[in-house]
This record gives sequence, C-alpha cells and structure tokens, in this order.
Amino acid sequence: MPRLDETECRRRFATARHAYLATADADGVPHVVPVTFAVLDTPDGTQVVSAVDHKPKTTTDLRRLRNVAANPRAALLVDAYDDDWSRLWWVRVDGVARVEVSGAARDVALGALEARYEPYRRRPPRGPLLRLSAERWAGWTAVQSG
Repeated sequence: MPRLDETECRRRFATARHAYLATADADGVPHVVPVTFAVLDTPDGTQVVSAVDHKPKTTTDLRRLRNVAANPRAALLVDAYDDDWSRLWWVRVDGVARVEVSGAARDVALGALEARYEPYRRRPPRGPLLRLSAERWAGWTAVQSG
C-alpha cells in the first residue's frame, strides 16, 4: 500500500478539521484526545497548535498538559475512514510539544485557530496553548493519489 510523501502528508493534515493528540506521561502511559488545531510555518519549522478552550471539561488541570510537561514527545493523527476501504488514509506528525500560557507567539497561534474555526471567533480560547514542533511526517493511503 502506498506511503504518502511529506508534501502530501502536510497537505492532507492541514485540510483536516480535527486531529487526535497522543501524549504519554513520564512512565510512558499513553493518552489520546481529539483536538482542533492549526498548522503554522515559522522560521523555526512547521508547528501544530491547539488550545484549551471553553468546551466543558471536568478540570482545567488536563492530563495532556501534565503529560507534555513530564514527557514532551507527542504526535497528532488525522485520518479518513470509509466503509469503502479503497478510500482510507491517515497522516501522523511526530514532534516535541510545549505548553504556552502567554506571549506574542501564543497570540499569533490563537489568531490562526480563530481564523480556522468560527466558534473561536465568537469565543477565543483562553486556556493554555499546546505547540508541537513537527519533526517527522508519516502517512499512508489505500490507493496512490493522482
């Protein structure tokens, strides 16, 4: 089955509406949650950002943020599922994540999220921002894209 090259991985990833964020704690115990995100091309490389928003949560002390503080290695996955398995594909970006609570770079990232998601324009995220510096792109598709 065909692997996707980095250009196609980035294209498919950037057009997805949500991703799954995978983190692990200091002991390597995994944790996966769905997130909204934006892709930023910066002088330091490609970064994927996601923010803690107003949607109901049981706590603001989120496991994903604790995990990144303890173990900054993380990944984001987007995919397309269809019962016609010839249409399946996925893309994963691996990298190093950090949590930001203030600063100009955080403001730029929040602007990108607001531009991408209409609910954020009405109610901008106020919680911490998670920033993943992309190190490796990997992807797969059931059929070669044209």
